[in-house]
Amino acid sequence: MPHSCPRPALARLAPGSVRLLVGFGLLLLVSLLVLHRRPARPPVRSGGRVRDPAALFLSLSPGANASIAADLRALTAGPHLAGTPEAAGATAHVLARLRAAGLQTLTREYRPLLSYPAHASLALLRADGALLADLSVDEPADAGRRLVPPYHAYAPSGGAVAEAVFVNLGREEDYRALERLGVGVHGRIAVAVRGGGYRGGVVARAAEKGAVAVLIAGRADGGVERGVVLLGGPGDPLTPGWAATGEAERLGFDNEAVKRRFPTIPSMPVSAKTAAAIIRSLGGPAIPPEWQPGLGVDAGGVGPGPTLVNFTYQEDRKFGTIRDVFAIIKGYEEPDRYVILGNHRDAWTYGAVDPNSGTAALLDIARRLGIMLQSGWTPRRSIILCSWDAEEFGMIGSTEWVEENLADLHSKAVAYVNVDCAVQGVGLFAGSTPQLDKLLVDVTRQVKDPDVTGKMVHDTWNEMNGGINIERLARTDSDFTPFLHHAGIPSVDLYYGKEFPGYHTALDSYNWMEKHGDPLFLRHLAITEIWGLLALRLADDPVLPFDYQAYASQLQEHTNAFASMTSNHQPVNLINGFINDLSGAAMEVLKEAKKLQQLDSYDEYAMMRRRLLNDRLLLAERSFLQTEGLEGREWFKHLLYSPPEDYESNFSFFPGIADAISRSGNLSVKERQEAVQHEVWRVCRAIQRATSVLRGELCQQNEPSNFSFSLAP
Repeated sequence: MPHSCPRPALARLAPGSVRLLVGFGLLLLVSLLVLHRRPARPPVRSGGRVRDPAALFLSLSPGANASIAADLRALTAGPHLAGTPEAAGATAHVLARLRAAGLQTLTREYRPLLSYPAHASLALLRADGALLADLSVDEPADAGRRLVPPYHAYAPSGGAVAEAVFVNLGREEDYRALERLGVGVHGRIAVAVRGGGYRGGVVARAAEKGAVAVLIAGRADGGVERGVVLLGGPGDPLTPGWAATGEAERLGFDNEAVKRRFPTIPSMPVSAKTAAAIIRSLGGPAIPPEWQPGLGVDAGGVGPGPTLVNFTYQEDRKFGTIRDVFAIIKGYEEPDRYVILGNHRDAWTYGAVDPNSGTAALLDIARRLGIMLQSGWTPRRSIILCSWDAEEFGMIGSTEWVEENLADLHSKAVAYVNVDCAVQGVGLFAGSTPQLDKLLVDVTRQVKDPDVTGKMVHDTWNEMNGGINIERLARTDSDFTPFLHHAGIPSVDLYYGKEFPGYHTALDSYNWMEKHGDPLFLRHLAITEIWGLLALRLADDPVLPFDYQAYASQLQEHTNAFASMTSNHQPVNLINGFINDLSGAAMEVLKEAKKLQQLDSYDEYAMMRRRLLNDRLLLAERSFLQTEGLEGREWFKHLLYSPPEDYESNFSFFPGIADAISRSGNLSVKERQEAVQHEVWRVCRAIQRATSVLRGELCQQNEPSNFSFSLAP
């Protein structure tokens, strides 16, 4: 027999009483939620708010150059290649320094596929196969043999006994020059001088021309440049698009997408002395005078032959454990909004420039932020300091973390500020997405120039190039790549000095930095201050300091450059129409931001309006992503600033259009027009999406009618 249930208490009340009780309950619930969720006022110091975090940050500069130097000396005491036992020392040092600053730390491990050298040999033979000389595969600058031997990570095992051909930098134009001389590389070993762009692209180009192996010469100073030759993007090659955790799915080596990631022929970097010995033995046409190999070669031709080169390489490919290290400072008002600073700590050799000049700077930022926290400051938004592992193998540590946290980053990441080689010479160089240009310029007005007394960094930066030049980040050589090209997060990259001659060689040592790169460590100090001030502005400004008017202006410049490649202006006019709409939305946002800055920072309504505006500002960059990615290169999602497929391309924008043009050689006129037209429309739709996001509304613009156009010859 079923139990009789008592009637609920509400059912026994009169209807009017029920409505009153429910209304009161809802009001109480809302009040509790507001009280619970209302952010606390920022912490106080000496009875008042820390009103100028930038001034407090800069006040901690005296003596910082000495502590930066001490960190760099410790980090570069020995080699610390990712995935090796020696890497543990640098990891422990970074963790210890972050914890000493009083910051919350955590680590994340991944198990990617890594690549090391097992064996290599090189010999010069007569045409009949008799030995002329064994050639060194060592690095002259590494006299103590403390380092991993020079090699190309992910170069396949293989060997060849073949004639050699000198191909200069290994670019398409160099092969055309050889063709005019009647020389080809099919079935031969290509010998190149470093400087022709991404080394993996140089190897792939040689393979396309039929070469059986590639040797890339080092510098006359005895350094030999190690490096990766993976193709098709960053990250673990067996887990494209998802994180290489220990239990993750991994594609097989017979998978077509995986096979495209690896070069098809073996390659190796060699010393200038070894390369010169090969070139001197070559006959054939004379070396073109404009090539200027710079190897001290006083005889020889471009080849082929008459000598033979006997080259063997054995790769040791295996899974390895890498560790990313993080320090987290939670924001008081918007803890779910992340300002991310990153640097990698793994190095091919000692890494004084690449990357530990940046690591030492990051640790000094951590020291300062720890002191500021003790002084009563807390950021409005959360700050995450990241120390990446395995960047040298293709930005693996950062890429795996971004892939693992992609959904969270899409909705919460404000910006990513990267410093890799913090100091490698004189003068500030910077790249960014355009909405951060003004912020970057403003910050340099607050930092003293490290080389010119009485001037600010902004002054010398402006004078150095006849005007400030901010690069667009369409390259894939550091950890901003997954953040911008895959996740659509506004990004900045900073460094002092245009290039470093000891890049990836034994010469990248603390001794070089102390004697030549930055003896007083004042450039380190300047990059630390710029980096830290950028983080503070991004974390503390009530309204995010993003300028999409600058973005629209930059897109206009890109469109003008594209206009020179077309035989009519219809596609240009089409893109310009969408850019004009973006510019209008950006102006509306600037006006809205000015109004919000006049309101009480702690008024609930003002806080809600700021939050909504900030969300539109940080999400606008995501609008430039295409879910399915670029044609044939799905991992790259950004339609404005992903790298072009052709590493020799002059395009630093609109990669889909660049790819369509570079692939058009074998297409009919109609097919070529359709391919480029489709990519133009994809760019237009991306700009339209960003406009709608900035306005906080659904897309409303009517698209113009279809069009056709042709490219200028």
